This record gives sequence, structure tokens and C-alpha cells, in this order.
Amino acid sequence: MNTLIDSSAVSSARRGYVAAFAVSILLLACGGGGSDAPAPTPPTPPEPPPTTAPRAVVSNDALSAPWGLAFLPDGRMLVTQKAGSMVILSADGATVRATLNNLPAVANAGQGGLLDVALDPDFASTPWIYWTYSEPGSGTEAGLAGTAVARGRLVNDVLQDITVIYRQLPKVSGSGHFGSRLAFRSDKTLFVTLGERQKGSPAQDLTTSLGKVIRINRDGSIPGNNPNLGVAGARPEIWSYGHRNPQGAAIHPDTGELWETEHGPQGGDELNIIRAGNNYGWPIRSYGCNYGDPVGDTCRIGGGTHAPDYTEPVSYWVPTSIAPAGLMFYTGNRFPEWRGNAFFGALAGTALWRVALTGGQETSREKLFETLGQRIRCVKQGPDGWLYLLTDGGQLIRIER
Repeated sequence: MNTLIDSSAVSSARRGYVAAFAVSILLLACGGGGSDAPAPTPPTPPEPPPTTAPRAVVSNDALSAPWGLAFLPDGRMLVTQKAGSMVILSADGATVRATLNNLPAVANAGQGGLLDVALDPDFASTPWIYWTYSEPGSGTEAGLAGTAVARGRLVNDVLQDITVIYRQLPKVSGSGHFGSRLAFRSDKTLFVTLGERQKGSPAQDLTTSLGKVIRINRDGSIPGNNPNLGVAGARPEIWSYGHRNPQGAAIHPDTGELWETEHGPQGGDELNIIRAGNNYGWPIRSYGCNYGDPVGDTCRIGGGTHAPDYTEPVSYWVPTSIAPAGLMFYTGNRFPEWRGNAFFGALAGTALWRVALTGGQETSREKLFETLGQRIRCVKQGPDGWLYLLTDGGQLIRIER
């Protein structure tokens, strides 16, 4: 199990305390220069860095393909399960307290199903919850599917007033690349990440919402200050475009900007800062290669480099994909050495990734808990300051000391 504890930092902190204490003893011995003032109190020693390595504890191993996680104000957890149900777990995660089965039907095939979940920013007074899912088509769209966003009020562990507030357009065939994650901005508008459904070029087509990040109001209406993309017929909900399969989204706690993780093809997975109106290049540019190409640098799509025509990622993974899923920034006190770092799971890479950042740039990265051997789908910071992971194998794992 990995740890970031630096033994030299511990020794340095202890040496600092010893030196400070020695100065205090010297002052006491000298009597403060003959003054009648009380002798100074020895300084409080600095808090040494933690010496206990983080560990993974399985809280629940009986979930069914869990995908999204949100913490209720009382500490209980909302967990989506891919086949179409949402459960409420006890605060320790061990027990299912309620099952919410009256959700709209999902297209549970391939990568599709019930996906992310988030609480309304004003949940305490207006208890709406929001979720994404792959919505099956009907009528002339029978056999097709697309990502949709719904919301409902959670009252006494029952969902009421369920409404679909957004539908990806158009619905298409296939069962891959639905996205999708939810993230509320400080102004209480909602970001939704939408995959390009394995169709490639629609990610650049502004008349569709495939391969886009969109920004909507809580009722599904479109904010008036979304970016003007300058193209006739561009959909007004589009915030950014040129995305492949974005399965992670989080608001940076200091800058308020949206960050995103995105699956590349064969390599080229990305960590991005998502800015209004920007084009992230897919399928024209990628640091990854087309499937079947020999692994290496020469096969990078469009040469790899995004700039100046497209937005460069903060970081990328080559030569093979880790399939990043979920994203969060750590802000708690349980792991002070991790504060401000980005965390996300890996599906193909079966690990938890930590990326240290300074000023929007990566300074280091580390693969954690690879020995779990789990496809980590979601990572969240709990109200207790620990990290919580969901795995495709049905586990809820708490990272603690």
C-alpha cells in the first residue's frame, strides 16, 4: 500500500522543536537580562507529519455495479447502481436503508445504465437530487439511446416529482461513451459531461450535444451567459466541446473552475481544466493512438500536440489507457499531505491516482492501492474527511488511517 509520508520531514520537524526548546531554556538560564518579567513559556512543538500509512477498508461488498455516490446531510450515502436502482446506505456504508426503484427506465447495456448522482446546492430546504442515465429511445428512436438528466425530491426516503430535465441530442445506436458526471457551480448552475457515444466526429459538431460539457439551470433551462460559440445552429447549452468519454468532473475548491477526466483511445487519457467555449480536440487531436496501432509516439492522432488550435490537457497518460473515472479535490484534514491534490479512479488501470498540482499544473502523480485489483469507478471525500471509493466489483471502500 502506498503512502506519501516523508521520514525526513518528520525528523526535520522534531529537530525544529528541539532547537526552539533549547532557545527557551537559554533564555530562562539568562534570567531575561535581569528583568522581573515572567519567564517565557516554551513554544508548542509543531505538529509532526502523520506517520501512519493510509489503508483501505471495505465497508460494503454487496452492491451491484455501483456508479455514483453522494452524501446526504445526515451522513448516509446515495449510491446509484448501473442496472437502474438507487440505494440509501447507512452512514457507515454497511447497510442498505432504502431502495429507490421508481426511477425512469435505463438502457442497461454496455457502458449504459444508471450513472451519476448529486444533491441540490439547497438540499436542506429544497431536497432535490439529480442523476444521469442512459435513456432508451421510443417510437422512431426505438433501439437508440442517449444520456439524460433527471431530478426528483427526496422526501422520507421516497422520490417524488420526478422530471427529466435534459436529454442528449440526438439519440444514437450503440452502448458506449455516455459520460457522464454532474458538478454544481458556485452559482448553482449544473455542469453535465456527455460522451460522444463512440461516434467520433459529432464531438466537433455544435448542433449536437454529443462529446460536450453542457451547463444548465437546475430546472433544465439554459443560462443566458453560456459561451457564444459563433456558429449558426450551435446548441446554447454547450460549455465546451471536443470530448470523447468524460467520466469525471469536479469544481476546483480555490479557483471555482470545472476540471474533468476523460478516456482517450489507446492511451491519451486526459485531466483537463474545462473553460467556456474551448475545444479539446477530439477526434482530431489526441496523445493516444487508434486501436490496433503499434504502441508508441508516432501513431498519436493528429500528431498529439493540441495547441494552438485546441486546448492542451493539464496531464495525459500514455502509452496505454488507465480509463480514468470520477474526480475530486481533497480539502480535508485527515490527510494533510494530500490537501489540494486531485484524485480519480482507474478502470483499466485498477488503481486510485493522486495528482499534485501547483497553479493549475501537475507537479507529480502517484498510483495508489493498485494491490486492491479493483476497477475504481467513483471517488468522493466523505463528511468525515476520509476518501470513499466505489468499484465495479460491488465494493464501497473507505481510505482511512
